[in-house]
Amino acid sequence: MANEILIIDKDISHANALGIYLKRKRMKVYTAKNSNQILKLFNRIGINIVLVDPSRFGNNFISTLKQIKKTHPEIQIIIMAEPEELDFSMMYLKDDAVHYLLKPIKSTALDMALRQAKIWVAVKNKLLRYEKKLKVLQQTQDLFQQLFDEVPCYISVQDKGFRLTATNRMFKRDFGDEIGSRCYEVYKHRGAPCEKCPVSDTFEDGLPHSTEEVVTSKSGEQYNVITWTAPIKDSNGQITQVIEMSTNITQIRQLQDHLISLGLMIGSMSHGIKGMLTALDGGIYQLETGLANKDMKRTDRAFEQIKQMAGRIRKMVLEILYYAKSRELIYETVPIKKLANKAAEDAMAIALKKGIYLEINFASSLGTIQVDPNWIHATLVNFLENAIDACVYDRSKNDHFVRFDVFKKSHNFICFIIQDNGMGMDQETKEKMFTLFFTSKGSQGTGLGLFIANRVICQHGGTLEVDSEPGKGACFKITLPRKKPEQFPMVYFPQKETNQINSKESSKETKDIISL
Repeated sequence: MANEILIIDKDISHANALGIYLKRKRMKVYTAKNSNQILKLFNRIGINIVLVDPSRFGNNFISTLKQIKKTHPEIQIIIMAEPEELDFSMMYLKDDAVHYLLKPIKSTALDMALRQAKIWVAVKNKLLRYEKKLKVLQQTQDLFQQLFDEVPCYISVQDKGFRLTATNRMFKRDFGDEIGSRCYEVYKHRGAPCEKCPVSDTFEDGLPHSTEEVVTSKSGEQYNVITWTAPIKDSNGQITQVIEMSTNITQIRQLQDHLISLGLMIGSMSHGIKGMLTALDGGIYQLETGLANKDMKRTDRAFEQIKQMAGRIRKMVLEILYYAKSRELIYETVPIKKLANKAAEDAMAIALKKGIYLEINFASSLGTIQVDPNWIHATLVNFLENAIDACVYDRSKNDHFVRFDVFKKSHNFICFIIQDNGMGMDQETKEKMFTLFFTSKGSQGTGLGLFIANRVICQHGGTLEVDSEPGKGACFKITLPRKKPEQFPMVYFPQKETNQINSKESSKETKDIISL
C-alpha cells in the first residue's frame, strides 16, 4: 500500500517526530535504525515508500538501498540529508531516489515528495500488473503460434489484395516463406486471381466458404487440397483479413483414382456391350432363319457374326478384370517407323476432316524399340488428337498446322515431338493437364486421356516435356528408352490380349479406351 512508509534514521527522536507528523496524514509508519531491522521489516511487511538519511550509515548501507531498489522496483526512496551531505547521497543513489529533501525538513516539501512517491508507486504497481498480464498474454500468444505452426494443414492469412500476411510452418515448407506474395501466385503460379476464389467470397459476404483445388508446390509437386476460409474482423466488426486452411487430400484422391476410373470405364463399356448384344441378337435371328430355310450361306454369316460378337464381349469383360488389378506391360520389339506411321494414319483422318494440316517428319533408319505397342500407339494418337483440337478451338489464326517428328535423341533413346500452333496453354493449365479429370474441352472431354497417356510414358521409363504459351501453340516432347527397363512398373490400365499394332480391331478398341 502507498500509505505505508519506513523511516530510517539513526536519530530516533527525529524519526519519531517525522512519524507523528506522517501519522496525522493517515499513513502507517515504521521506523528502523540499522540494517538488521530494515531487512526484518522488508521480509515481514509490504512497504512502498522509504524515507532515509543514508549519510549516517556509510557506503555499505547505500549499496543495501540500491539492492533493495533493484529487487523491489516498486519501492520509492526519499532521501533526507544535511546540506553538506546531500551531494554525497545524490552522487551514489542518483535516479534510485524519487526525491531529495534538506534537513531540517519543511512540511510542504515533505508533502510534495510523498505525493510524488505515491504517484510513482501507483504507476509502478500498475506496470507490474500489466507485466503479469503481458506475460500471460505472451504465453497465450506463444501457444497460439505453436498451434498455428503445428496444425497439419496449410494455413495462410490474406488481405483484400490476396497478399499473404501470415503462414504456418507446413505452408512455408511446401510453398515458401514469402510474406507479401499473392496467394494465386504462390499456390497456382497464376498471373491473376482465380475465377472462383473462396477468399474473395468470404470478403464479400463474411461467411466461410469451401472449395477443392489442385495446387503446385515450390518443388513442382501437385497436391489436391480441400480449402476452407473464415473472416478475421477488427473491433468494429469489419473484415480486414481472411484465414485460409487447406488440407492435403492427394493420397485420398490417388486411392480413389483407380476405382473412379474403373467405374467410368464400366459405364462407357456398357454402351459398347449394349451395341454388341444388339448385334448378337441380330446374328441369332439370322442363324434361326437360316436354319429354318436351310440357307447355309446365311447360317455361316450368322454364325461368324455371333462368334465375333462373343469374342469382343469376352475381351471387354477381361479388360475390366485386368483394370481392377495391376498388370505388367506387354513388351514387344516393333519398328519405330511402323509404330509412328500407324499413329499418324489414325490422326491424319481426323486432321483432314477438321481441315488441319498434319506435317510428318520421320528420320531415316530409326530401328526398333521395345514397348507395349498398343499403349504407346494410343498415347501418340491422344497427343495428336489434342494438338488438332487445340488448332480447331483457336480463333486467332487463319492457318493452323500440327507437326509430328520422330528422331533418335541418342543411341539409347527415341524422341517423339508433337507440335501445333493452336490456342496454347497458360501455366496453370500446364500444371494441371495430366491430373485426373482435368479437361479444357468442357463437356466434350472427361479428363482421362492425358492422365492415362502421361502414366503410360512414365511406366515405360520415358519422360514428357511440355512447352506452351497462350496463343502460341504447344510442343510435347516424348522421350522413350529404346530398350525395356530392367525394372519396369506395373500398369493399372486395361490391356489388349492381342499384341499386333497392325490389327485394326485391336488398335481401334485400345484407342476407344484411351479416349474415354
